[in-house]
Amino acid sequence: MTDAVLQPTPNKCDLPRRRADFATFAEALDYAAQGVKGFNFHDPRGTLIRPYPFSELRQDALKMAHRLIARGAKPGDRMALIAETGPQFAALFCGAVYAGVWPVPLPLPTSFGGKDHYIDQIAVQMESAEPKFLFYPAEIEGMALAAAERQGCEGISWESFEQEDAPETELPALDPEGICFLQYSSGSTRFPHGVAVTHRSLLHNLAGHGHGMEIGPLDRCVSWLPWYHDMGLVGCFLSPIGNQFSVDYLKTEDFARRPLAWLDLISRNPDTSVSFSPTFGYDICARRVSSQTHVAERFDLSRWRIAGNGADMIRPDVMQNFVNVFAEAGFRASAFLPSYGLAEATLAVTLMPPGEGIHVELVEEERLSGTPRDLSRPARYRAIVNCGKPVKGIDLEIRGEANNALPDHHIGKVWCRGESVMHSYYRDPEATAACLVDGWLDTGDMGYMADGYLFIVGRAKDMIIINGKNHWPQDIEWAVEQLPGFNHGDIAAFSVETDNGEEVPAVLVHCRVSDEDKRVELRELIRDKVRSVTGMNCVVELVPPRTLPRTSSGKLSRAKAKKLYLSGEIEPYKIAA
Repeated sequence: MTDAVLQPTPNKCDLPRRRADFATFAEALDYAAQGVKGFNFHDPRGTLIRPYPFSELRQDALKMAHRLIARGAKPGDRMALIAETGPQFAALFCGAVYAGVWPVPLPLPTSFGGKDHYIDQIAVQMESAEPKFLFYPAEIEGMALAAAERQGCEGISWESFEQEDAPETELPALDPEGICFLQYSSGSTRFPHGVAVTHRSLLHNLAGHGHGMEIGPLDRCVSWLPWYHDMGLVGCFLSPIGNQFSVDYLKTEDFARRPLAWLDLISRNPDTSVSFSPTFGYDICARRVSSQTHVAERFDLSRWRIAGNGADMIRPDVMQNFVNVFAEAGFRASAFLPSYGLAEATLAVTLMPPGEGIHVELVEEERLSGTPRDLSRPARYRAIVNCGKPVKGIDLEIRGEANNALPDHHIGKVWCRGESVMHSYYRDPEATAACLVDGWLDTGDMGYMADGYLFIVGRAKDMIIINGKNHWPQDIEWAVEQLPGFNHGDIAAFSVETDNGEEVPAVLVHCRVSDEDKRVELRELIRDKVRSVTGMNCVVELVPPRTLPRTSSGKLSRAKAKKLYLSGEIEPYKIAA
């Protein structure tokens, strides 16, 4: 007797689609559970190991809610949980919502920093959230309990929690204006900001990007994005419930080891696929294709309707390379859908209309940095990607230094307003007041508008200011990446103070060269390249591969790289002067 072959949840369903027009997220799950769609979890090779219909998720979530109440949880209590992609997290998160408890997703351990770094990371986020419980998978019990003990909350493995009694009791009435969950930004370290998201804000954003992506009756999502980051949590976990579509999941760590399994899953979908990734996800897939890979035979990407791109600066050259590699598998450049968003606006702020693809404008670097043009040097340009139009119900303004609204093509701070904007930073009224003014959110990003479309040029806090002249770090990083042998994410640029008190650019570069003379040659080549961009000398440090830190969502953390470099925790190779 053989085991029955597992069948994924279907794409087609007779349940009429509702685009997140619910009063609370619990209502959204109640409705989705009436259909046959749901989540589907896969192993590292992309083999289905657990279909999880929304109807089953709802049953499990209600049991979790009753268990939480039996343990003394009350509405408004916080519940931290390690965001491992799987049915246990899904049931716990949704169960907390039913119980009126605020789930607080926390990251899994990463390869960078080791055990102590991870304990510090989640402990500081728990100190901000003050959770009553921390739920974790058994395989990280030691680290999770150490963090829970430091915070003074109860650590519970979800395997043991599933065995506890779930006596039925009346569930609390949920307020649409009440907090649904807390999400911490991917770069949260010493001073974490927990974004408090209400039911209304969440559902408003789910409806906004559901309309913006024109989610259709046969669309299916494929995702490897982590559930502790807004794009993975809101876009690929909560949105499928609110907008009723099935999802195929790879764990993030499995994607890192076998990125082409992502494209295998998309290829198997008989209908249309919707899948998002930061730039580096597309980059790593294109690089993993070897000369022996028969792209057209292995993949069929012709039904990939929306290839979303967001979460970091979008690189047109990387996206073009992806097209070059996978066009023979049927991938169309028009499937690319650039976007812009942030946790403080729940998720999506702008989306490119489906089918328009990537559009860029070439902008002089002096105009981007707001410094006068040096007429003695040839003009340099950067390709700025069009990030689309505001999602339904979001207003955008570009503001100057005097907080005045700027016209099209003028670069300034990006501000947004709408029901998707966060309630507050949890327990941080000063930080809330600093970025929320009269209902408008200061995103901290710089950009400009053109004919209703938003163009993002960088993070205001990342700007390198030396001798009154502004430089964007990505301009320096991208210039160095053009040299042979470098990958996307190999360079971190920031400013440092020299022994004589002067500010200069510093560049940390992953070095894969072992020969001493070659390292000296490489350092001088990089120094010349940076001088051509900035017009000044710089500090160049070659560091071992995989040294530069990343946020939990995979983005380069320049601020952390600078901190670790200055503290001596990042040790550059010693090279003769």
